[in-house]
Formats: sequence, C-alpha cells, structure tokens
Amino acid sequence: MKGKFTTRMLTEAGMMMALSIILGRITIYTLPNGGSITAGSMIPLMVFAMRWGTGAGIAVGGLYGILDFILKPYFYHPLQFVLDYPMAFGLLGLAGLGNLRDNSSYGKAAIGVTLGILGRMLSHTLSGVIFFAEYAGDQNPWIYSIVYNGSYLVPELVISLLVLIILWKPLNKALAR
Repeated sequence: MKGKFTTRMLTEAGMMMALSIILGRITIYTLPNGGSITAGSMIPLMVFAMRWGTGAGIAVGGLYGILDFILKPYFYHPLQFVLDYPMAFGLLGLAGLGNLRDNSSYGKAAIGVTLGILGRMLSHTLSGVIFFAEYAGDQNPWIYSIVYNGSYLVPELVISLLVLIILWKPLNKALAR
C-alpha cells in the first residue's frame, strides 16, 4: 500500500495529526524561546510513518508542521519558517524506517524513532544557527543551538521510546496487518 494515497491512509493521517495536536497541548515544560516537552506529541506522527512508510510520514509530518505554525505562529524569516515547521516535523517521517508492516523488531522501530527526532533536531539546530545566533552570546552558535534544542528534544525522545515500549506489542499486532 505504500505510495498509494487511500481513504484509509488519509483518514489515519488526519486522526494522527489531531492526536498530535491534542498531545502537544499537554506540556510538561516550555522553554522561553520556543520548544517544549510534551506528553509524546510526536508519537502519533511517527506511528503513522511506521505504518505507511517514510514518504507518507514526511508528507504528513510536513503538513502537521504547517498546522502547528497556524496554531502557534512564530515567524522570523521564510527560511526559518520552512526549517522550524514543515521540514522539522516532516523529518519525523524518518521513523518510517522502522516499518510496522514487515513485523519489524522493537529495535528497528526505536532506531526509526530516534532518526526521526534527530532529523527534527537537525532542522531546528540549523534554524537556530542561521536565525537565532544572537541568543548564543559569546558561545559558539552551533553548540548553543544543539544544547538548546537537545534540552527538549532529548526528553521527547526518551518519552517517545518509553511509550513505544509500552505500546509495542499492541501496535505491532494492530498495525502490521
């Protein structure tokens, strides 16, 4: 079914984006210059990618990024918008490398989730270096941006992996059909 947009796929995409928006509203901690630790808001997008593949996951993640901007707009420059919204969330689609359709192992899914979140971090880090380097002060902007973005994305990765452990068997069974 990969590559073919079906009614079922589009319905699941809408449901997963809605669930991500709801989970994103449950924040554990919000950083002063953007970014927050949530109740696993990226998990539905990554599960979608694992179910339907990397390409569909990137598309749905990118669309979610645009919705996230509409709901919580922060705009500095057109390239910053692209890096912080559609590209950052689109890269969560890399979780599709841990495909649930081939009865993959938890390890493969965990690698996919990790790559997805690292992809998002890379996009936010580039945005930070290019557009927000003044916040680094005397620090190296790369180090500042990596530390800043890592301060909320590493906990998000841990939350995502823990939830994936808890939901792995039921997810693999239900979605691998």
